[in-house]
Amino acid sequence: GRGGAGARARPGGAPTAGQPDWVTAFVQSKEQRDMVDRLKRCEEDEAKRLLQLSKEALLQGAGEGALDQLDHNEEELILAEYESDDEKKVLSGLEEDDDDLEEEHVTKIYYCSRTHSQLSQFVHEVQKSPFGKDTRLVALGSRQNLCVNEEVRRLSALQLINDRCMEMQKNKHEKKSNEENEEKKRRVRRTVCPFYSYEQMQFLRDEVLVEVRDIEQLVSLGRETKACPYYGSRFAIPAAQLVVLPYQMLLHEPTRNAAGIKLKDQVVIIDEAHNLIDTITCIHSAEVSGSQLCCAHSQLSQYMERYRKRLKAKNLMYIKQILYLLEQFVAMLGGNVNQNPACQAVSQTGTVLKSINDFLFQSQTDNINLFKLFGFVERYGGPASAVKTNKENQKLAGLQNFLLTLQQGSDKEGEFRHPLLLRTASPLMQIEGFLSALTNANQDGRVILNRQGTVGQSSLKFLLLNPAVHFAKVVEECRAVIIAGGTMQPVADFREQLLCCAGVDPARIVEFSCGHVIPPENILPIILCSGPSNQQLEFTYQTRDLPQMMDETGRILCNLCNVIPGGVVCFFPSYEYEKQVYGHWENSGLLSRLAAKKKIFQEPKKANQVEQVLVEYAKCIQRCSQTGGQMTGALLLSVVGGKMSEGINFSDDLGRCVIMVGMPYPNIRSPELQEKMTWLDKTMPRAAGQAPSKVLIENLCMKAVNQSIGRAIRHQKDFASVLLLDHRYARPAIFNKLPQWIRERTQVKSAFGSAFAENSRF
Repeated sequence: GRGGAGARARPGGAPTAGQPDWVTAFVQSKEQRDMVDRLKRCEEDEAKRLLQLSKEALLQGAGEGALDQLDHNEEELILAEYESDDEKKVLSGLEEDDDDLEEEHVTKIYYCSRTHSQLSQFVHEVQKSPFGKDTRLVALGSRQNLCVNEEVRRLSALQLINDRCMEMQKNKHEKKSNEENEEKKRRVRRTVCPFYSYEQMQFLRDEVLVEVRDIEQLVSLGRETKACPYYGSRFAIPAAQLVVLPYQMLLHEPTRNAAGIKLKDQVVIIDEAHNLIDTITCIHSAEVSGSQLCCAHSQLSQYMERYRKRLKAKNLMYIKQILYLLEQFVAMLGGNVNQNPACQAVSQTGTVLKSINDFLFQSQTDNINLFKLFGFVERYGGPASAVKTNKENQKLAGLQNFLLTLQQGSDKEGEFRHPLLLRTASPLMQIEGFLSALTNANQDGRVILNRQGTVGQSSLKFLLLNPAVHFAKVVEECRAVIIAGGTMQPVADFREQLLCCAGVDPARIVEFSCGHVIPPENILPIILCSGPSNQQLEFTYQTRDLPQMMDETGRILCNLCNVIPGGVVCFFPSYEYEKQVYGHWENSGLLSRLAAKKKIFQEPKKANQVEQVLVEYAKCIQRCSQTGGQMTGALLLSVVGGKMSEGINFSDDLGRCVIMVGMPYPNIRSPELQEKMTWLDKTMPRAAGQAPSKVLIENLCMKAVNQSIGRAIRHQKDFASVLLLDHRYARPAIFNKLPQWIRERTQVKSAFGSAFAENSRF
């Protein structure tokens, strides 16, 4: 039967219209009975399979003789018997004792934001405040930001850093072996981390609680005290009054639990929350490529063949189930795990969306208990992140270490290579995330099969449609949740898609919006409906590629660059359109006219080049303001949703004018977006006569606009003009989604000539 994890009935379903309550109750109870029956059948099948595997193991003669065939260094690769959560028994009250020993958490505020720099900025404001000396604050971060072991930091990739850190911890906790094994052990490098010292980390915790420090200062303190800031900072969580942490650590429950974060009766502030819905969706979505599936199958197969006589029957069963899943997933992409994935051509290319139930049924994996299997992969497929005592970490890394040492199999001598020789992490980590995603309720997500050329280039992706199911756990536990940001409009998305769907009582949702600190005369927002030659501005997909539209945009910029000093930042809807317009201006001669007044910079696609462009842009503006002459500053051509539309401050002369070319609507042909629109139309009520899908498209567009134009005004004495180049901005439905402090000062100009006639300051 279709009793997979994705087939779960979602609790709290609404009664079908027109049916009496007793009918609904009967149907729901029958569904629950059916679910119990399916689970029992799964357990019975699993028990039969386990018994059969035990018989096979006995027939194969796995005895003491097999033990001698293994090298001493391979003993750790044999997995301890796995028990899922519902199989674990409390022995001698040990679990209760561990809970009693946990340090009590004081009432605190968890403050989270999107980037490392935003968190550091917040900590600096706390340091300057009157409360800076009396507040017990701890800043959390990833190993990538907090690790002070140079050997580990050199690995650069986050997953490799995590893997190496956990391997060093395992080496630290290993028992000393007998003398006869010492010579064998010397063959393999067994480095332990010198910073992972419980006493030193306790000392670092005390130092952290005495004085407010940001992440950079915490790293410096860790180097001075020879203590790990990553774990030492976590020891400080229970006693801290203010915990500063990134989005991922708060919004992802497994990460939250691993860090020792307890939200019960605490206060959570989520800053820079304009993309909160997208962030939760991204965190809980998962993608795995065909090449990763084939690689994982190859690695696990080799592991099973080498150690099958030493594995417990239940563990052997789980490994065989994983192998079966991988085979079926590759088959869904049109491939075969026994062939080279790079050489397999996919017969039918394209993108297909399926419900979780349909995907499990068609892949013939609906009879596998994904909860138990995911737990097994989570435990043995990747590094554990436990903070407390790492008692379990000594046993958890066996399979992971093997997979890291395995490249194309063993070499001629049968020895396995050291993990540091392998520069990529185990694909089981990605597969773990995908299996976890498949345990969502059927109606809350979709599986996307993206078949491209070969199986290796194809992928399986889980798309979360309902972020509220994961955010609900945050709002249920907390005393209060504050969602804050400088440009949160439109806010209806948060109220309807996130809070109400998470079960929050609408009466408890309080909205507060305040004006800006700048005086009204310091900002000039203009909606421009036509250009200098009276060409109506409407940048739709059908009209924006017309030569006359690109020419009119160039004329507008030429006129503005003649009268606006300092920096002008112009946002385009996409990189492709910016490149197209730039090429057209180059051919028509408009680019040289622009370059005569301002030096032109383009936003790079590569993130590591952004800082260099910004530095050169700022230097050019500063140089022009000091020397004068014909050049009056610089023009920066940027992209909405790119590297410079969020988190960058174009204050003072860096951004005296921000221009938005057209309306950056998302690509409605995207399969993911179409599925999201369909889901909203089915689950959300109509707002003011508009379909929820249409509201979504408008909101995504205006959130991007509001973020981009918010780059200019950055402090109380700053001033700037904002130009929205498209007559559609004047439509009431769109106009009302501008931030209030901009909307109430916006002028709608039908002709270009009247736009700046009375505003000489700008």
